[in-house]
Amino acid sequence: MKDMYRSCASVAVFRKNGEQVEMLLVHKPRKKDAWQLPQGGVEEGESIEQAALREIQEETGITPRIIGNSGKVYRYDFPKSYRRFRPDNVCGQTVEYFFGELDMGVEVTVDQEEIDDYVWVTRNKIPKYLKRKAYLKLAMSLYDDGVSLL
Repeated sequence: MKDMYRSCASVAVFRKNGEQVEMLLVHKPRKKDAWQLPQGGVEEGESIEQAALREIQEETGITPRIIGNSGKVYRYDFPKSYRRFRPDNVCGQTVEYFFGELDMGVEVTVDQEEIDDYVWVTRNKIPKYLKRKAYLKLAMSLYDDGVSLL
């Protein structure tokens, strides 16, 4: 069976905190590359946007207003150590991104299973959390593009 990439959806969520714009990052309970934008798989019959909204709701309890589609796609391979536990031919993920806006004061509630923490970051703090160069570059670009829509 030929290897394939799982279709995923993500929302880069922003909020205005006074003069600053913050973007939401979530933390997965793992050792490497634990911080990321909220994301998850597209289920059969869902559009990418529907999947993005479902995933953000499941992982954080919030429903942001969708303010745009980034048009950016991030594809990555699963580590070999992770592939050993997968019973299928999925070798990685292809993630498509939307932009969302959330009002200040809306409470984020992580599920404590798939996601165990979250943080709101300004652009200059993103590199503190995201270490993989390609993903960091993508997140910085998403931040810049998302802020231009606010």
